[in-house]
Amino acid sequence: MSKRLPILEHLAELRRRFLLIIALWFGLFLLCAYFAADMYHLIALPLLAELPQGGNLVAVDVASPFIAPLKLAAFSSMLLILPVAFYQLWFFIAPGLYKKEKRLALPLLLSTILLFYVGLLFVYFGVMPLALSFFYRIAPEGVQIMTDINRYLSFVLRLAFAFGTAFELPLVILILVKSGLVSVVWLKANRSYVIVGCFVAAMLLTPPDIFSQILLAVPLCLLYEAGILLSGFGSSAKKTK
Repeated sequence: MSKRLPILEHLAELRRRFLLIIALWFGLFLLCAYFAADMYHLIALPLLAELPQGGNLVAVDVASPFIAPLKLAAFSSMLLILPVAFYQLWFFIAPGLYKKEKRLALPLLLSTILLFYVGLLFVYFGVMPLALSFFYRIAPEGVQIMTDINRYLSFVLRLAFAFGTAFELPLVILILVKSGLVSVVWLKANRSYVIVGCFVAAMLLTPPDIFSQILLAVPLCLLYEAGILLSGFGSSAKKTK
């Protein structure tokens, strides 16, 4: 029984931190729900900028005006809780790590959060204005585009998840190289296959239109090159030492 005690203590500690994260998320969700209408207006600005004078989004379903802002509040609270969740994860695993592992793990956790947020900003300020402008410009003459608020939110969230995840690519490459699973030479030699894989991944992650897929595939290729450069720089610095 005494041998099982440490495991039970670890499980109890994990449960305590998990419940803390859930409680904080619920509190943030209530806060975001209060400002949900303003938050939805904020993410709708790139679309509203493309609509004709006096144009608005529409609600096809009766419950959409209620469900869409709440869905956005839930997603936003999850984004806000990320640093706290990683903080709790860090203090749970840190006691079992060596000093060298701690020096590597902490920057990786911080970089993961930062890169995900950078991906979200890239979507909002770069991808969405370009994509929405393209869609509205190619609409046939006489066609009035009326976008449902729920479907627009799904479009935005899908792009946000795709680009937030995609921006983790340099970090993933760095981890693979540092762990010895792949080498910089191998990454360069298989660049063509990765480019094809980037377009396939963009096809699966983004909405079913070629423009959104290109907007994700091209940054993925650039992020792959950034990962190679970062890994090569790390390897060169290690050799110099």
